[in-house]
Amino acid sequence: SCCSSQVLLKSDAPTGDVLLDETLRHIKATEAAETVQTWIELLTGETWNPFKLQYQLRNVRERLAKALVEKGILTTEKQNFLLFDMTTHPVSNASEKQRLVKKLQESVLERWVNDPQRMERRTLALLVLAHASDVLENVFASLADDKYDVAMNRTKDLLDMDPEVEAAKARGTEMIWAVLAAFNK
Repeated sequence: SCCSSQVLLKSDAPTGDVLLDETLRHIKATEAAETVQTWIELLTGETWNPFKLQYQLRNVRERLAKALVEKGILTTEKQNFLLFDMTTHPVSNASEKQRLVKKLQESVLERWVNDPQRMERRTLALLVLAHASDVLENVFASLADDKYDVAMNRTKDLLDMDPEVEAAKARGTEMIWAVLAAFNK
């Protein structure tokens, strides 16, 4: 099955992204290949397996937020929660967020292809990640009721597809479907 498929490294050529390159080094260093599910747990820091801690990405959320702050997408604020201060990263570039929201809205309305094989891979990946992050409803919230219903129904149909079947059909999207399968478990 695609969710239990092992991740095999095809190339360890640097990507230019610090976190991606660190991930590639971890994948390359593993003696036994790991599954997509295991890598998600390792790379998000949500594993408790003491034998695999060396493959965790350290402070991954903070580092992702810092990278987005450096790009001007987020900002950094301290918020007081009764007994402690907490660092938060609200959006500072609303136009960039709006651009992404509009892209996803258009992809399931005006540019809907009703076939994941013909869908742009980045759009498919964004829809899967928005679903996994539980923000898909927010993406469509600004739409009129009828368009909201169409958008939600289309994405539900897409996300309800069998990841095993879809991964077998399309070369180059196997990882996207494997991630969806992992989050659907």
